[in-house]
Amino acid sequence: MRLSRYFMPILKENPKEAEIVSHRLMLRAGMIRQQSQGIYSWLPLGKRVLDKVNAIIRDEQNRAGAIELSMPTLQSAELWQESGRYDAYGKEMLRIKDRQDRPMLYGPTNEEMVTDIFRSSVKSYKDLPLNLYHIQLKFRDEIRPRFGTMRSREFMMKDAYSFDLTREAAEHSYNKMFAAYLRTFDRLGLRAIPMRADTGPIGGKLSHEFIILADTGESEVFCHKDFVDFDIPGAHTDFDSVEGLQAIFDKWTSLYAATSEMHDEAAFNAVPEGDRLSARGIEVGHIFYFGTKYSEPMGAKVQGPDGKEHFVHMGSYGIGPTRLVPAIIEASHDDNGIIWPASVAPFDIVVINMKAGDQACDDTFELIYAALSKAGKDVLYDDTDDRAGTKFATADLIGVPVQIIAGPRAVANGEVEVKDRKTGARETMTIEAAINRFVA
Repeated sequence: MRLSRYFMPILKENPKEAEIVSHRLMLRAGMIRQQSQGIYSWLPLGKRVLDKVNAIIRDEQNRAGAIELSMPTLQSAELWQESGRYDAYGKEMLRIKDRQDRPMLYGPTNEEMVTDIFRSSVKSYKDLPLNLYHIQLKFRDEIRPRFGTMRSREFMMKDAYSFDLTREAAEHSYNKMFAAYLRTFDRLGLRAIPMRADTGPIGGKLSHEFIILADTGESEVFCHKDFVDFDIPGAHTDFDSVEGLQAIFDKWTSLYAATSEMHDEAAFNAVPEGDRLSARGIEVGHIFYFGTKYSEPMGAKVQGPDGKEHFVHMGSYGIGPTRLVPAIIEASHDDNGIIWPASVAPFDIVVINMKAGDQACDDTFELIYAALSKAGKDVLYDDTDDRAGTKFATADLIGVPVQIIAGPRAVANGEVEVKDRKTGARETMTIEAAINRFVA
């Protein structure tokens, strides 16, 4: 992508409305634009990151055996009246009526709708277990939207829903998502700690929030410091192994970890003082097991091996991609801008032509750009006629992991400078060596 043809409205000054680092940097880097209170457009740079976040989420959901579908954003109020949640949910739900005066709502979550899909199609235990997920925009009319897309009214959610014949089977499904979430956040460059959590309006009997530690976190969290060094389940994790997944769950719940709502001061004080960690945290995922809370009132049942009908046991599992993007920034930035983990960076490499219009520089960077692009790298080519300081500031602000830089003097010597955005390390090498480093 040539920067001269790209839409990336950079802001030179810090926006006054931005209270935290991620909001400020997302606005300055031209990733998002606010359309109204708590509602944002994702501009091209931001959408590239969001798409990469979603791709990792999708990959890990598929690996764990979940199956993707797509459900509508608008839902009939009748389903929510069946479950008993229509009046109980509160003012966060946006209630509307269609032209036939039928009550509708903009879905804040999808337990009712997915249960309706299940009950109309699945009749036998032989079709279980089943886990259905989608990635969709949702709306909750937050009383105080803040921090950009960290806490917005319209947001993107990956929500998955599991269906099982028994509680034991449902707990195995829960453990699948538990392990999948650990892997997902690790691939996003985050260390997420699962903590006992309140079930809230979703309801249920078992719930964990996945929390990353950050100074700008919304609430205080408490945990054992050893969580920071726990090993993440590997790529070859067997998601069909009941014993293996239970061992992962047991390890990651063996030490104290709780959100402020579930905090037990006495239990926390029992942790050796040097091992206690009290910090601010950002919720990046939430999983629930709620048994037959929805299947009973909505009649979602299957015939079991005993020939009798059984209400299915369910769970739901949420990750907020539009919340994850600022969370990653909160965990990875410096005074100059964002530092993206390679897995979600909008581009792999930015190549900076210090003297656009100079024939030798133009020829050299066309060669580098073509070679890297042909090798499958996402490359941003800064071919603008901006001053050197502006080019460097832009590259640092948008956080692309690698910068390849050269002006007329370096090009005349057949060299470029390669900069690592995270460490700041710079290395001068031949043009051929620079290309080979990233295409090999």
